[in-house]
Amino acid sequence: MSQLTACYHCGTSITGAIEFFASINGEQQPMCCPACETVAEAIDQGGLSQYYQYRTNKAAKAEANTSQFQVYDEPALQETFVKTQTNGLKTALLLLENIHCAACIWLIEHHLQQLSAVKQATVNFTQHQLQLTWDPSISSLSELMSALQQIGYPPLPYHPNQQQALMARKQRKMIRQLAVAGIGAMQVMMYAVALYAGALQGIADLHQWFLRWVSFIVATPVVFYSAKPFFQAAWRDLNTRQLSMDVPIALAIGGAYAASSWAMLTNSGEVYFDSVCMFTFFLLLGRFVEFSARQRAHLSGYRLNQLLPDQVTIISNGKEAIIPLTLLKPADTLLVKPGATVPADGIIQAGQTTINEAALTGEFLPEPRQIGDQVIAGSINVDQPIQVKVMNTGPETQLACIEQLLTQAQQDKPPIALLANKVAHYFVAGVLVIASLVFLSWWQFAPENALWITLSVLVVTCPCALSLATPTALTAATYALQQQGFLITKGHLLEGLTTINHVVFDKTGTLTSGQFSLIQVVPIVDISIDQATKLATSLETHSEHPIAKAFPATPSYQAEHIENTPGQGISGSINDAVYRIGITSYAWPNRTISPPTTNGHWLLLANTEQPIAWFEVSDSLRVDATDTVAALLQQGFKLSLLTGDRSVQAANTAQALGIQNLQQGASPEDKLAYIKVLQSQGDKVLMVGDGVNDAPVLATADVSIAMGSATDLAKTSADGVLLNGKLATLLLAFTKAQKTQQIIRGNLIWALTYNLVALPLAALGLIPPWAAAIGMTSSSLVVVLNALRLNTKLTTPSPKIAPQVTWNSQHSHKTKAGM
Repeated sequence: MSQLTACYHCGTSITGAIEFFASINGEQQPMCCPACETVAEAIDQGGLSQYYQYRTNKAAKAEANTSQFQVYDEPALQETFVKTQTNGLKTALLLLENIHCAACIWLIEHHLQQLSAVKQATVNFTQHQLQLTWDPSISSLSELMSALQQIGYPPLPYHPNQQQALMARKQRKMIRQLAVAGIGAMQVMMYAVALYAGALQGIADLHQWFLRWVSFIVATPVVFYSAKPFFQAAWRDLNTRQLSMDVPIALAIGGAYAASSWAMLTNSGEVYFDSVCMFTFFLLLGRFVEFSARQRAHLSGYRLNQLLPDQVTIISNGKEAIIPLTLLKPADTLLVKPGATVPADGIIQAGQTTINEAALTGEFLPEPRQIGDQVIAGSINVDQPIQVKVMNTGPETQLACIEQLLTQAQQDKPPIALLANKVAHYFVAGVLVIASLVFLSWWQFAPENALWITLSVLVVTCPCALSLATPTALTAATYALQQQGFLITKGHLLEGLTTINHVVFDKTGTLTSGQFSLIQVVPIVDISIDQATKLATSLETHSEHPIAKAFPATPSYQAEHIENTPGQGISGSINDAVYRIGITSYAWPNRTISPPTTNGHWLLLANTEQPIAWFEVSDSLRVDATDTVAALLQQGFKLSLLTGDRSVQAANTAQALGIQNLQQGASPEDKLAYIKVLQSQGDKVLMVGDGVNDAPVLATADVSIAMGSATDLAKTSADGVLLNGKLATLLLAFTKAQKTQQIIRGNLIWALTYNLVALPLAALGLIPPWAAAIGMTSSSLVVVLNALRLNTKLTTPSPKIAPQVTWNSQHSHKTKAGM
C-alpha cells in the first residue's frame, strides 16, 4: 500500500508503504517507526489510550532508545494516575505483576526505599497496587518503574479497567497452568501405579524403562510451564539476595525433577515424577483459590470506579448535548434522567426526585431531593428527571474522596501485618537452614532417602498460610464494613478498636443530626428581622459549621475579610463595617449581655459598636443515637460528650442520652487537652466527630471516626468514616473488629501450629512429597476460607425512634416530640 498519511502517535508524515502499526483500542493505527510503535503500545497496554482521544497536540517523536516506561514521564499521561502534592512531591498508583507473597511485598518496598528519590513505597497485597511517593527533581517516574522491572515486578499505571484486565489475564493464565498440571498429574499417577505394582510383583526392565520415559515426557511440560512462576520468582529473589516462599518451592520441584531424570537416565534409584506433578498441581490450586478470593474482594472496590457513566447530557443554551464525562466542568448544567447515575457532585436547580446512594453509603432506601439539595456522584436518580448544577467533577467529587480513602486504607499496614511480613521473610530462611540439616542428617544414615525427605520438608513448611493469614482477613473485613456504610481509611483501625475503652462524641452533626433550623430572630436595636437575617446570612455563608445551614443559602451582601474561629463564630466586613456572629463572648467580647431565655441555642450578631440581634437555632438527636449510646454503656464503655457548644442544649443532650461526662464550650485546644488527659490516665480513646475543629482531636485519639457529612479535613484526619451517617454502625464496627482479630489470631496460630507439627513428621520421613504438597495447600486454604467468613453481613440493630429533643423559647421547660 502506497499512500501519504501521518503517524498516529507523533504526526510525522509517512510516505510510501506503512511498515509499522500499533493496536490502539483494538484498532491498528499507522506508526512512523518502531520507537513510536513501542511507545503507543505501552500507552494502550497501560490503559491510557484515552490520551489519544482528548489530547490537543501530537506527541513528540519517540527516540530509538526510548525506554518502555519513558512515555509515562509525559505530564498529559500522568494526569490519570499521578498526583502532585503541595510540597512538590508526586504520588503514583501503579499495578504490579508477579506478586505472590508477603516476602514479595517486603522486597519491593525495601528495594524502592533504598533509592534516594523515593519518600514512601507501600504495596497492597490484595490489589497488587503500589503507592509510590517520590521527588521528581531527583528521579523520573520511568527510572523508578525500570527499577521495579529489574527486580522482576513489571509495573503499569493504575487504571480500574486496566487492573480488571490484568486480573482477568492472570486468571486465564493460572487456569491454563492449573489444567496442564492437573492433566499431567492424573496421567503420571496412572504410570506410577503400574511402576509401584511392578516393584512389588515384578516388571520387565523394558516395561519399566518405557513407563519411566513416558512419565518424564508428561512431567516435563508440568515443570517447565505450570511450575514456571515458581522458578521465575525464585530466580528473581536469588538475584536480589532476598528470600520468599518461592525459593523452597522451586528447590523442591526442581530437585525432585532433576533427581528423577537422573535416576531414569542412569537406570538407578527411584523416580518421583508423580510427586512432582502432584505437588505442582496442589500448589497452583491453592494459589488459584486464594487469587479468586482476592479478586472477589477487589470487585467491591472496583464497582465504585464503574459507577460513573462515560458520557453525560448537559444543557447549553437551552439545548441538550451529549459530551464525554472527562469534558464535564464545574458550573455546567446536567440533565439526569430517571434510572441514570449522577456523574458529578452538584446542586439540584430544577425538578424533584428520590436519590439512591446505596453504592456509597450502604443505605438502600432512596431519599427525597428537591431544588437546592445536593446530589453526589455515583448516586442514582430514581423517579423524575432533574437538572443539576455541577459543583465538583473527577478527583474533586465525594466518590473520588471515598476511593482515595479506601486506597489509603488498603495501602496502610497495621502492626500485626508488618509483623507477619517480617516473620514470613525470616521463616523462609529458617526453613532452608532446617532443610539443609535434615539432608545432611539423612545422608549419614540413609542417603537414598535424603533427597525425598528434604523435598518434603521444603514443601510442607512453606509459609504460604502465614503470609495469607493477616492480609486476607483485613481485606475481607474492610470490604464487608464498606458494604454496610463504614469506610476504613487507616489500616490500624480494626486492631485499634479492640483496645478502646472510652468513646468521646462531638455533639453537633455527630450525636445530633446537624440539620439546624432557625427558630426565631430577636432584634436588640431598631432593625427589621429581615435585615438582621440578611446580615447574618452573609457571614454564615462562609462557614462550614452545620449551624450555618440554618440560614438561607444565598447571601444578600458581599462579606469580605472573613475570619472563622472554630467553636466561637465568624466575622467579616460588610459595607466597610465589621460584624461578628457566634457565641456571646465572641460576638460581643468583654461585655455582659444575656439571651432572651436560658433555654435554646442562641447566636449573637454584633458590630464593633453594639449588639444587633439574637438568633435561636435548633437541632435534634440522630434517630439511632439513644439506642447506640445505651448499647455502648451496656457493653462497659466509658462515654464523654466533648463539644464547643456553650448553651444549655449541650447539657440537655448529655442528659437525654445518659452520658455522664460532659465537657462543653471547649475550643479545639481544649478538646485536644481533654483527649490527652484521658490517654494519660490509661484510657484508649475513640473520638467520633465531624467538624473542622475536630480534626486535631481526630488525629490525636487512639482511633477516630468521622461522620459521612464531615468536612474533608475531618475525613482525612480520621481512621474511619461513617458514610451512611448511622451511629449504630459503630456497634457493627466494634463487633467486626473483634471478630477480625479473633480470625487473624486463629489463622496465625493455625499456620504456626501446622508448621511446627508437620516439620518433625516430614523430617522423620513420615510425609512423602505429594502428601506434603496437599498439606501445605490445605493449610493455605483453611486460612483463606476462615478469613472469608468476615464477609458475612452483620445485622444493624434496629433502633427505636429517638425522641426529638428541642428547646422552645416560649417556655422554660424541655419538650419532647417523638413517635
